[in-house]
Amino acid sequence: MGRRRLLGFVAAAVAHAFALFVAVSVGANISGGHVNPAVTFGAFIGGNITLLRGILYWIAQLLGSVVACLLLKFATGGLETSAFSLSSDVSAMNALVFEIVMTFGLVYTVYATAVDPKKGNLGIIAPIAIGFIVGANILAGGAFDGASMNPAVSFGPAVVSWTWNNHWVYWVGPLTGSAIAALVYDNIFIGCNTHEQLPTTDY
Repeated sequence: MGRRRLLGFVAAAVAHAFALFVAVSVGANISGGHVNPAVTFGAFIGGNITLLRGILYWIAQLLGSVVACLLLKFATGGLETSAFSLSSDVSAMNALVFEIVMTFGLVYTVYATAVDPKKGNLGIIAPIAIGFIVGANILAGGAFDGASMNPAVSFGPAVVSWTWNNHWVYWVGPLTGSAIAALVYDNIFIGCNTHEQLPTTDY
């Protein structure tokens, strides 16, 4: 990997880490900081969000991604917004595994720092921990498939550029990884006795 490309990955990782830190922080008191359909799906699998609310969050997340890409295209004078794609030597199955593993780490971090009722003061660092795990994953997997971990992040550029090659990887991988993380953390570390009930207004 060339020095310029390496610096590009570092810059992208740092930018994503801090941007996600801010996004989760400002949205924490509104939606719990849901900016990723995979995280929302993981919360639903663990019984921490209702299906209806999850669907509404998905709609908002996907629309937000499309609008952001359109605004970027407009602001840059029509500059192409490239869709996520696999490196030439990476197969769809390889990328699928990468997305599952990376999203597992992300959603596990979300559960450990933001969802677990035993988190205590650890919840204060949840946004920065979530941002850092995404930044680290981009450094680790960005060269292989872009390190999406977020179907909405992949969906917006795909719509604007109308490029759908291997797009399913960026849905199946993150949703699978998030479901596994939710089941593992919820069943092993939270359990039935300490699980917080959903507010009655959510039913």
